[in-house]
Amino acid sequence: MKDVVEGPSTLNPQRLLSLDLFRGLTIAGMIVVNNPGTWDHVFPPLLHAEWHGWTYTDTIFPFFLFIVGVAMAFSFGGRTAKGEGRKALVSHTFWRAAVIFGIGLGINFLSVLLFHRAHVRIPGVLQRIAVCFFLAALVYLLGGRKAIRPAILVLLFGYWALMALVPVPGHGVGQFDLDGNFATYVDRLVLGEHTWKHNPSWDPEGLVSTLPAIATTLLGLLAGLALRSEAALEKKVIRLLLWGWAGALAGLLWNRFLPINKNLWTSSYAVFMSALAAACLGVCLWAVDLRGWRTWARPFQWLGTNALFLFVASDLVTIAMIWIKLTGADGKRRSLYGTIYRTVFDRFADPRLGSLLFALTYLLLWTAVAGLLYRKRVFIKV
Repeated sequence: MKDVVEGPSTLNPQRLLSLDLFRGLTIAGMIVVNNPGTWDHVFPPLLHAEWHGWTYTDTIFPFFLFIVGVAMAFSFGGRTAKGEGRKALVSHTFWRAAVIFGIGLGINFLSVLLFHRAHVRIPGVLQRIAVCFFLAALVYLLGGRKAIRPAILVLLFGYWALMALVPVPGHGVGQFDLDGNFATYVDRLVLGEHTWKHNPSWDPEGLVSTLPAIATTLLGLLAGLALRSEAALEKKVIRLLLWGWAGALAGLLWNRFLPINKNLWTSSYAVFMSALAAACLGVCLWAVDLRGWRTWARPFQWLGTNALFLFVASDLVTIAMIWIKLTGADGKRRSLYGTIYRTVFDRFADPRLGSLLFALTYLLLWTAVAGLLYRKRVFIKV
């Protein structure tokens, strides 16, 4: 990563305040759901669906990938306007993706070293972001705008065909449970024990399930290209909201044949979540860029302009607090993370309230950091 000092996003004609707002809201949600005071006591919407179905938490990752696609349209548009050619854009995209992938893999190696785990996890959130960013960019840079829609269809229906038609040894075809689905079978075959879960081994950011995640990013790219058009702002808002309603309906209909499932990133999940993301972006665009209601949005704008840095930094600090051990008054050794929760926040009859208050306080601390960086006009980018 490197520090890039530039003016605020509101002064940059290649950015929309609404996009920074939406990105900030998404990162805020990510910090909250990733850092409860205790995982033993969490309100259901702040947990992933156990398997099929979805919760608020299941919207966060696809929203971020959708935003990556939207931002890609503005980034490539700005670089092209400065005279950068296709080769330079592909090279920049590759190295940026490689750095993001390396950071994610480095965090996984750090966890192995600190917590003495037997196997390093190869996939991860940052790794999937990197792969989706790079491959979606290649589709656009090499095939142009006309290649985006065919690629989306191939990815979504191709993944559905793989999951529904390719037999899995010992399970047959068309299984969407944990043990018998094709995506998990490939992950076990290729990654072995280098996955998130073991016994059985599987990973929510696995290999085959990355295909529809790329489609999620491409759908965001389509939205970004629409936002960069010469159409009036009101028409852009209406278009995003209509796409949201139509896509959500399509995803729910597809759910009858292919379950909405975040762990498998099913094609119905990709369509449904991209539709919700388009609608949310439309609401943000209406509120801050069209109506000018900006004061309330500032903290999220701060978060949105340094989103990747804040995600990585908050994750590293959490890992450090879990690694540091303290001896309590009862003589028991606990992590600094657990000690802070028990000492300060575990004061409610319903422990879920204290757990949520811990997460919100953690978010406020990182929002303050984001505000300081924004005030000094420091944007940390890859």
